[in-house]
This record gives sequence, structure tokens and C-alpha cells, in this order.
Amino acid sequence: MNLPELTRPIAITPGDPCGIGPEIIARAWCIAPEVTQGCFVAGDVGLMRRAMALVHKGPSFPVCSIESPAQALQLPPRCLPVWQVGPVAPVLPWGLIDARAGQLAGEAVLWATRAALRDEVAALVTAPLHKEALHAAGAPYDQYPGHTELLQAEAARHAGVTLAQMPVRMMLANDELRTVLVSIHVSLREALDAITVDRVLETLRITHTSLSALLGRSPRIAVAGVNPHAGEGGLFGREEIEVLQPAMSRARQEGLDVHGPYAPDTVFMRARQKPGIQREFDVVVAMYHDQGLIPVKYMGVEQGVNVTLGLPLIRTSPDHGTAMDVAGQGLADASSMVQAIRMARQLVAGKAQGDA
Repeated sequence: MNLPELTRPIAITPGDPCGIGPEIIARAWCIAPEVTQGCFVAGDVGLMRRAMALVHKGPSFPVCSIESPAQALQLPPRCLPVWQVGPVAPVLPWGLIDARAGQLAGEAVLWATRAALRDEVAALVTAPLHKEALHAAGAPYDQYPGHTELLQAEAARHAGVTLAQMPVRMMLANDELRTVLVSIHVSLREALDAITVDRVLETLRITHTSLSALLGRSPRIAVAGVNPHAGEGGLFGREEIEVLQPAMSRARQEGLDVHGPYAPDTVFMRARQKPGIQREFDVVVAMYHDQGLIPVKYMGVEQGVNVTLGLPLIRTSPDHGTAMDVAGQGLADASSMVQAIRMARQLVAGKAQGDA
């Protein structure tokens, strides 16, 4: 698939400097120059030079410091541009949890998020953070469990609204399946409490708006039930009757193409794209974290992309963590990073068409 040319650059943050983030970014430049063209790293030049040395034995591709993000659009593909965020960073050991690494990672994300909110960059692709290192960095980073909450807070602040007025959702996607979550990082008991008519309806609206931009049409949305067999008419639970069906009815009244609720153990198969067979649904709205993410991750974590829906900016991320155990060894798989950049470019193109 030919990727559209960028008119504004895409910013990529290196994640935790001690993890595999810098390495998979450097490898992405080596293996997918057509995807990384027009992108730049918002981070530290020295860090990215060390990362490039890990993944390219022999003569390495140049890592250059740029004077403005827009300069990334003019550079040749076999050059990795870096916008230096803050002072030159100290050399930190690979694979260790370090508060300094958490601070450097947080600073890069804050800079890139604010640049995206100012429309200076077309999208934001984030390499993995380490939550413990981020928390150890202290204020303001210790108040955020991860990327999503930090981006949400910055977007709300920029728009002058409350967090409640800036609702976001996680979508995990690969070439075969997309799923959006009603709730994410809470206990299963708390997740059940989060399944309300308003929250499910809000999820359906966010999914419809975001996928319309990606697909260029209204998405066919399948809703997974909460209970086995989607409650079996109330025999196994009444959430489908008392929560999901009212939310879906309101969504249909608003023109959304919503179907279900379906048994959670079969709906993902119906939404999966297979060779020669058209998928029945474009996306599944799942009720809680593991219900939605296990099917996608089972198909291959290395191909998964995390997309934050509901923000006034485009943000994608690889579907894995910092992998401290293999950091610095030149072994990290960059497939998910490449897919995250590719997805960001597709979303940028879709947004441009919608704005035209």
C-alpha cells in the first residue's frame, strides 16, 4: 500500500531511554524507510546514535540533529532526524529502571504532545514508557499511570476543559482485527461497575468518529456482551438487557451502525479479516481489558498497534512494553513500531480527507 506524502512531520518519542524504544525506532528507519520518511524523533541525539549502533552493524545510517521539526520533511530516507528535547541527556545503562530515564521520557512526550496540539506535527507515535521509572521521576510525571492519561490531561488543559470533557478510549488493532475498550487498566470488579449506559454510548460515539476518519465511511460496529453467551436472555446476567441494549438503541438513533450484543467467545471471529473473506464487522467494542486485548494479542503482539481515540491529536504506539530484559542487545523486533508509524500516516491521510 502506497503511503501518502506528509505535509507536516510525524513526531516519534523514544520512550524509556533504558528500554527497547530507541532501538526499535532506529531499526524501523533501517527496515522501513518508506514508512519513516518525513518522521523525526523528539528526544536526544546521543541516545539515538547509540541505538543506531545497536541495530546496524558496520556503517550506520546517519543520525542528525535538526533545527526545526519541518526540516524532517526535506531529509533523505536513510537519515534519522532528531529534535533535541532539552539539554543533552546523560548516558544511561540499558535495561535498568532509572528515575532520570523516566524524566527524559516524560519530557519528550510532553514536548511532542504540545507540538501536536499546536498543529506543528501531524501525529505522535510513542515508544514504550516504563511506569515505575516515570513515577520515580516525580512531579508532574508521577501523577500519570502512562501515556494515555498524560496525553488526555494535556489535551484537556489545552482545550480548557475538564478530564471528564475529554473522554478517551484505547483501540488495539492489527491487519486482521480491531477492538475498542469500554474500560482499561482497572480491576475486573471495577470494570464491571464501569459498564454503564452512558459509558458504553460514549465508547460507541468515539469509535464511530475515529474509525470513520480511518475508513472514509461509517464503521460497522459489533458490541461484545458482558456475560457468557451475551447473557442468554438474562439467564447469565442482565447487563446486556439493562445496559448494552439501551446504549445501542440510542446509538442507532444517532445514525451509528451498531450490532449486537454478541457472545464474547465468537464475535471476534466475525470481525476478523481473513484472506479472501470480507470481515463482517470493522471493529468490536469490548467491555473490559482482557476481553478485548487477548484476541488481538494472540494474533501477534509484534503486529499490534495501540491507538488512543478521542483526543484532538493522532497518537499511536507499539503494542508492547519496554522489554528491559533484552534492551541494548540489538535483538528487539521493530514490527509493531513500523505498524504504529504506518497507522499514524493512514490516520493523518484520513483526517486530511475529512477536513477537505
